[in-house]
Amino acid sequence: MGKDNTTRPCVATVGTFDGVHRGHQFVVEQVVKQARERGLDAVVLTFPNHPLQVLRDDFQPQMLTLAEEKQELLQKAGADKVVLMDFTKELAGMSARDFMQTILKEQLKAEALVVGYDNCFGHDRKTFHDCQQYGQELGIEVIGCEEYHTNESISSTTIRQALLNGDVETANHLLGYHYSLQGEVVEGFQNGRKLGYPTANLQVNPTKLIPENGAYLVKCQLSTVNSQLSTLNCQLSTLYGMLNVGTRPTLHNGRQRSIEVHLFDFDGDLYGQTLTLELLHHLRKEQEFSTLEALKQQLSADEAQCRLLLHSSK
Repeated sequence: MGKDNTTRPCVATVGTFDGVHRGHQFVVEQVVKQARERGLDAVVLTFPNHPLQVLRDDFQPQMLTLAEEKQELLQKAGADKVVLMDFTKELAGMSARDFMQTILKEQLKAEALVVGYDNCFGHDRKTFHDCQQYGQELGIEVIGCEEYHTNESISSTTIRQALLNGDVETANHLLGYHYSLQGEVVEGFQNGRKLGYPTANLQVNPTKLIPENGAYLVKCQLSTVNSQLSTLNCQLSTLYGMLNVGTRPTLHNGRQRSIEVHLFDFDGDLYGQTLTLELLHHLRKEQEFSTLEALKQQLSADEAQCRLLLHSSK
């Protein structure tokens, strides 16, 4: 059990919640509603790792949200507490009834459990009605989540595919917020500076899903601030830039994929800083140019498009 364990009675829900998209947010809202009616805490039990990492040896995770991101988003959705529990082989081997008794009843002190009618857990994959029966035996009221009325297909899988196609607009719409990448600024090839577009090269967690190679308009936030930066440059809400994801084919830097951002109207040392980039718009796919001058002209056109998009959004 993670640091967020609680001994107060609660209404709980359980799930992977990767992405904490609009459908997930609706589930959390239902948990909060039930908790408020009972004067209890609203608790979300989730996993920092993907269950398939334990269940399948060949699974390579591409997570929409890492543990800290997921925790923050679930709390923003209304959860009083988020319990992070490592998904292990032992946990995977528990029956639904044992999970409800040991984890939900004894550890979380859950008095009610909110689940979807098509949701099931435990190695025996018991149904909603099975869980209702176990709940009656254990003193846990099992509540079916209200149906989320939408004509759209909102799922983590749909969002992943949209991002892999470079369609950040659709992904953001389904998420209900801007998809983001976070990483420490590390030394790169420094080719952008030679072209008049200095970039910060980000080292992103390898389990985080990276969108399709290409150029994007982003909003940038710094998790820490270098004391050498000016007050103007520390107005974080005004930092925007253009992100390039790819292998830099024009510069022949090999097959190594890079994530680098040029920040508009910014001049400062970012090495060692942690940047969070919110993806706002997909500009174009990655392409190879015949000359560096042609690449420079495209970067100038990308910047003009970004500034036009930012101006039109105000």
